[in-house]
Amino acid sequence: MDALFGPGWLPVVFAALMGLSILLYVILDGYDLGVGLLMADAPEGERDRMIASIGPFWDANETWLVLGIGLLLVAFPSAHGMILTALYLPVAVLLLGLTLRGVAFEFRAKSGAGHKVWWDRAFVGGSAAASLAQGWMLGQYILGFQGGPSAAAFSALTALCLAAAYAFIGAAWLVMKTDGAVQARAALWARRTLWLAGLGVVAVSLATPLVSPRILEKWFALPQILLLAPIPLVTGALFAVLWAVLRTLPRADDRWCWVPFAGAVGVFVLGFQGLAYSFFPYVVPERLTIWQAAASDESLAIILAGAAVVLPTILGYTVFAYRVFWGKARDLTYG
Repeated sequence: MDALFGPGWLPVVFAALMGLSILLYVILDGYDLGVGLLMADAPEGERDRMIASIGPFWDANETWLVLGIGLLLVAFPSAHGMILTALYLPVAVLLLGLTLRGVAFEFRAKSGAGHKVWWDRAFVGGSAAASLAQGWMLGQYILGFQGGPSAAAFSALTALCLAAAYAFIGAAWLVMKTDGAVQARAALWARRTLWLAGLGVVAVSLATPLVSPRILEKWFALPQILLLAPIPLVTGALFAVLWAVLRTLPRADDRWCWVPFAGAVGVFVLGFQGLAYSFFPYVVPERLTIWQAAASDESLAIILAGAAVVLPTILGYTVFAYRVFWGKARDLTYG
């Protein structure tokens, strides 16, 4: 195999698989976290329809997080220990938030009218905790786990901006999956959060090259700048298209209702591509490359055989679930 692909190819494969898992998690669980955040501003009569829009998917969406962390653990064990040690508290908050969401999702279905509102608030709180924790971790990762007030301020900014991005993609999901009053309210949410999501993209884009001379060189030296230039240009064009389309929604014929969600996915993909380009080949910024952090080739070869089964299975189930439950969300009922 080394003769075919060259030495050291296995860590690159696992870095790509881990990156794909994290990207799919951020997009898929991002929109249902966003729906949870938006429930804080939704009338009680519309919350069931919002929950119904994510009900068939949200458990499966979180599978990608488990896969991404699992690949980090088995393929890059030294990086796993270093990253989770630095991010112990936000990871604990993330797990607490996801657990609270799961409990609230189930209990709201069986609670009486007097208690249901409290479980809705718990669902919102769990969504907020998980979103903010992920944004804080992103800020810390970009800064290479630096300490101090400035690092904390930047991490707080990325936490708020990622939560806004999740709210935006959640609103875009509701525009696509609902109709009537819920869709109209979702279009308004999407227009408001689009600007905050754009602020997050700009903030991360400005800070990333400043924290590392290596990244600054990758971004602005020739010919690298020519490779990177399409990313901000296409991202800016997507934001312009999204704003133009959202100003026309909702429409009586429901045409173009899918465009905001597709555009939001495109923004997330481009943002992730920019981060991956910036930090490669480091798995821990400026400390460990993927080759330094990787397990032995013998171990990676065995793990790859398992990943070749697990990854298509999860992907196939995800595609199947979205195909079965495609279309507008129906009224929520419990047997």
